[in-house]
Amino acid sequence: MGFHRRMGHHFDDEDVERNMPDLELIRRILSYVMVYRKRLAITMVLVVLATATSLSMPYIMKIAIDDYITPGWEGTITQDETMRGLYWVGAVYLGLLVSTYIISISRAYLLNWIGHSIMRDIRDKMFSHLQHMSKSFYDKSEAGILMSKVTSDVETLQEVLATGLVTVFSDILMLIAILVLMLYLNLELTLYSLLTIPVLLGVAFVFRAFARRAYRRTRKKIAGVMSNLQESISGIKVAQSFSRERKNAERFDRVNTENLQANVYAAQVFSLFFPTIEIIGAVGLAIIMNFGGRAVMNGAITLGILIAFQSYVVRFFHPIMNLTMFYNSIQSALAGAERIFELLDTPPEVLESEDPDDIGRTKGSVDFDNITFGYVDGVKVLDGFNLKVAPGERLAIVGPTGAGKSTVTNLLLRFYDVNRGVIRLDGHDIRELSLTNLRGNMAIVLQDTYLFSGTITDNIRFGRPDAAQEEVESVARIVGADGFIRRLPAGYDTVVSERGSNLSVGQRQLISFARALLVDPPILLLDEATSSVDPYTELIIQEALEELLKNRTSIVIAHRLSTVRNSDRIIVLDHGKIVEEGGHEELLQRGGMYSNLCEMQLMAANSR
Repeated sequence: MGFHRRMGHHFDDEDVERNMPDLELIRRILSYVMVYRKRLAITMVLVVLATATSLSMPYIMKIAIDDYITPGWEGTITQDETMRGLYWVGAVYLGLLVSTYIISISRAYLLNWIGHSIMRDIRDKMFSHLQHMSKSFYDKSEAGILMSKVTSDVETLQEVLATGLVTVFSDILMLIAILVLMLYLNLELTLYSLLTIPVLLGVAFVFRAFARRAYRRTRKKIAGVMSNLQESISGIKVAQSFSRERKNAERFDRVNTENLQANVYAAQVFSLFFPTIEIIGAVGLAIIMNFGGRAVMNGAITLGILIAFQSYVVRFFHPIMNLTMFYNSIQSALAGAERIFELLDTPPEVLESEDPDDIGRTKGSVDFDNITFGYVDGVKVLDGFNLKVAPGERLAIVGPTGAGKSTVTNLLLRFYDVNRGVIRLDGHDIRELSLTNLRGNMAIVLQDTYLFSGTITDNIRFGRPDAAQEEVESVARIVGADGFIRRLPAGYDTVVSERGSNLSVGQRQLISFARALLVDPPILLLDEATSSVDPYTELIIQEALEELLKNRTSIVIAHRLSTVRNSDRIIVLDHGKIVEEGGHEELLQRGGMYSNLCEMQLMAANSR
């Protein structure tokens, strides 16, 4: 019953209405199973052997009692004959025990290997699919839900795929074999032994309803615990700044206590169920003892048949219980499978052409031709947007929040596709280029620098994993990061904490510059790359920027206008349109939006 206890926490899924037909889901699930059909076939053979060896033992006991113990007691065979027979029977029984042990270990190993291999395959496919999904997909999807699909839904499916299918096969085979053996031994006792089956099924039906309710409750409560925990950890700085530690602890204790109560109730349901099954089994044995005992006394059956029958009746109950519970398990698995396949069936919104071009290393010419785009239908972020960037030009884009600045880089990288118009790279429509070729010609440095788990060297090498250590250190020196890196405890081998929390904002930004420079892209995109740092750190970063921007086309998006004053050209965006264009001094003299932005920033700086 252990398998079904594990599956209990998914009972609420059986009430979910599914859009994908069950047969289609099963067909797709089996496609993953059949990859390992040879090992699965071996497992099935082991199941048959395990069933045969397990069910042979009661019959061996019957032979021992009827052919040797009883005749020896009655004196119809000699004592030597009795002992030789018992030695033979004991040797066979011991051999069956050893065989069952070896078969069980082999079957368990194969089941775990198959199940976890299937889980790995599905997760690999899901992860690969998620890596290619468009940014718009992530705009509409919650990270927690995606993680749940890749973890818990796959785990649910794996348990049924490996353990469940083989268990069902084993249970059905066991039931058929036991019933055949019981009928072979005695028809009348077989009919008597089946009297408790309706009661057993009735109890199982009632238990299933209580178990479903109990585990639906536990699942909701543990979700509350996880949600509270995630929120509390993510917002720890805010919580501590408002001295909310005690209140948050009390709140967590409440949801944690509710989870405790839900799990205790679920445990009580099980604690009532299994003793009830034991009582029903005991009643079944009592019936067999009553009618079987009379049959033995009347000479209708032998004592060995009665003993074997009792053993078979005890074994008969477990497969029935497993099969009655498996319905819940398979429904839960199908619900999880549908969520998995819905994700896998969701196509990326940004697709490569069937035969994409590869233009190699670009010269750096960029052309936005009459671009219209909106993230939401009916709401235009860019409308009739036109922009040409010459190879090697340093272009800056400024404007108020929501003007469409970051949208320009998003479209150039094809995180989204334009609604209308064409973006060209060296005269080629970027929709005709392979995404690898397009994005391989660019590097982007964002406002919120993301560092990955691993060492500082690993993070600098992120875009070029094969880069030599000398190259890593060289780009770090160029952007001014080498000094602080060498002062760290392990230098370039210092392990970066989650999201780089053991580094300052400026240090993380310099590492991101080194990461971009190591790729040596012909086009560099900076999206608010200095807006999160203080003015002093910005001065240090400005020197790194000068090195980073040399000899390449660059598009710099910034709120801080000090970052863009040395640009070859500055465009001012407002409501998706270019409202001003020119050099820094030229735009100041015009007294337009750029001039106003500069004055506002100057006033804000003087007021600090």
